[in-house]
Amino acid sequence: MLTKKIAILFSGSGSNLEAILSKVHGKIFNGVKLEVVLTLSNKADAYGIQRARKYGLESVIIENKNFNSREEFDTALVKEIEKYDVDLVVLAGFMRILTSVFTSKIKAINLHPSLLPLFKGAHAIKESFESDMQVGGVSVHWVSEELDGGKIIAQRAFERENQMSFEAWEDKIHALEHEILPESIIKILSKNEK
Repeated sequence: MLTKKIAILFSGSGSNLEAILSKVHGKIFNGVKLEVVLTLSNKADAYGIQRARKYGLESVIIENKNFNSREEFDTALVKEIEKYDVDLVVLAGFMRILTSVFTSKIKAINLHPSLLPLFKGAHAIKESFESDMQVGGVSVHWVSEELDGGKIIAQRAFERENQMSFEAWEDKIHALEHEILPESIIKILSKNEK
């Protein structure tokens, strides 16, 4: 049976990491077994490390603060990822802007909490909530050198409800993230092509 290998990069609580591990890891789709072989964080105290452990995965820690430049950090990331011969790298709340050192060598997708190309960057949830937009949503896209600028793979939206609080808006976004990211991984890797 064909097995496709996944690396997941994360920086924080790891709720999207857990969604992938519970819905994708070790499961078979269209005759292709998908396996997470690497979980990696740039923060030694990221809660996602505990979540990965529940699935028998010890996360690799490469802290960006230990490097003099983005390029040095990205070189270390690429070197680590290449050890695992992965088919896809997934950025699941990985809060780093990646340089061409990474993007030219690694095939990766990213999850972003807005309907791109609107609200790029780290404050997308707040910016989309505070806008006049009557819909919010999430996007999965290929990682490119341009911040949140790669080709869009999938998007999902929801409608703003009357008197909706910021917390409710954020909860809706996270619920959609936990659906769309695993679905996108399955779609990309289970096409049964090499």
